[in-house]
Amino acid sequence: MHEPSFEFLNQLLLTPSPSGYEQRIQEVVRAWARQYADEVRTDLHGNVIAALNPTGSPRIMLAGHCDQLALMVQHIDSEGFLYVQPMGGWDMQILLGQRLTVWTKTGPVVAVVSRKAPHVLTTEERKKVPEFIDIWVDIGAKDRAEAESLVALGDTITAALSTQAMRNELFTSPGLDDKVGVWTVMETLRLLKGKPLQAAIFCVSTVQEEIGLRGAATSAYGIHPTVGIAVDVCHATDTPGNEKKQFGETKLNAGPVVFRGPNINPHVHERLVAAAKTQSITIQPRGVPKATGTDANAMQMARDGVAAGLVSIPNRYMHSPVEVVSLKDLDAAAKLLAEFCTSVTTEMSWIP
Repeated sequence: MHEPSFEFLNQLLLTPSPSGYEQRIQEVVRAWARQYADEVRTDLHGNVIAALNPTGSPRIMLAGHCDQLALMVQHIDSEGFLYVQPMGGWDMQILLGQRLTVWTKTGPVVAVVSRKAPHVLTTEERKKVPEFIDIWVDIGAKDRAEAESLVALGDTITAALSTQAMRNELFTSPGLDDKVGVWTVMETLRLLKGKPLQAAIFCVSTVQEEIGLRGAATSAYGIHPTVGIAVDVCHATDTPGNEKKQFGETKLNAGPVVFRGPNINPHVHERLVAAAKTQSITIQPRGVPKATGTDANAMQMARDGVAAGLVSIPNRYMHSPVEVVSLKDLDAAAKLLAEFCTSVTTEMSWIP
C-alpha cells in the first residue's frame, strides 16, 4: 500500500467517530482530500464532499460512511459509575469486558465496561444475556462528583482505538466498518488526480449511517448524482460457523465484493465487472435479494432515483472491536473504482 495512504488509514482508525459526533474524523478527511480535489466542502449534516471535475457529466457519487459504533452516557450514579445506551448495533456478549475510551469535552478518559464477576452471578443471571441497564462503565471515579467533573451526559464512548498488522497483509482495528470505505473513496480520489475524466466525481465521507443511512440521503440529495456507488464492508465467510449456503463464499485477500440485486443498477454492476477485467482485478461476486443495509440503499432512493452500485470490503467479526480486513482488498477496491470512473463517458445510458 502507498505509504502516505497507509498512514491516512491509520489516522482514520485512531480518530473517534460516533454517529453524530464525526467532527474529529471529518477534519482528517478534509486534510487528505484538499491535496487531490478541485473542491472540498462540508454540508450542514456534516458530510465531507470532495469533487474532481465538478462540471463534468455524468455526476458520480462514491460514498463511504465515517461513523462507527459507540455508546452514549445516559446516567451517572452516586458511586461514579456510568450507565450507557448503544449507538448502533452492538453485540452485548462481545462488548462485555472491553477497554473503552470516553470522549469528553476536555479529552479522552480511559474506561472499562463490565458487570458482576461470574463468581457472584445467580444461576438465572448466567443464562441471560444482560441488557444495557445491567452493565456499567467504570472510569475509576470515587463518586458522582468526580465522575461529573470529567464526563457529561451525552458524551460518547468507543472501544479503545488501536491498529495492528497481522499475517498475510491482514489488519485489525475497531471501526473498520466503515472507515475502510471512507479510505477507499478517498484513495480513489488520489488515484484519479490528474487523470482525464468526462464524469464529475464526488467522493463523500458520509455521516450517521449506523443509525439509519442518514448522511448518504442528505448528501445524495445535494449532489444529485446520476450514479452512486457505496463502499462498505460485508461479512467474510472464511471463518468457522458461517453458513455459505445462506451468505455466499467471501474470503479475505480474494478481492472486493461486487454485489448484484434489486438495490443495484444492472449497468453499474456490468461496468464495475468490466473495469475489474480491464485492470486484471480479482473481484468476488455476490447477490443480495433485497435492499442492502448500506448507503447504496439511501442513494438509490434519492430525489428521482440514482443508478446505484455496491462495492464491499470483506470483513471478519463485524461490529466488534476486533474487525479484520485485508489491505490487498482495500487497494484493489480503490483501483477498481478509479478504473470505473475513468471509463465512464457522457454518452452512456444508465436506464435499466
